[in-house]
Amino acid sequence: MNLDSIKDEVKKHLNAKVEVSVYGMRNKNYKICGYISNVYPSIFTINEDGIERSFTYSDIATGEIHIKYL
Repeated sequence: MNLDSIKDEVKKHLNAKVEVSVYGMRNKNYKICGYISNVYPSIFTINEDGIERSFTYSDIATGEIHIKYL
């Protein structure tokens, strides 16, 4: 998957509910459930109960995060 196709996929799901699995260092993994609130050229943001978290499209490409569209 290239970055342009990832951006297009995220843009299609703007304001949609998603579940993001974040794979951190030292096997500390966690999940975020929220809505894709903004899409920018190099990042996108997810709103989880009023807290906005940002991720890059390369996070998806490298497997650091995984998005499940609900």
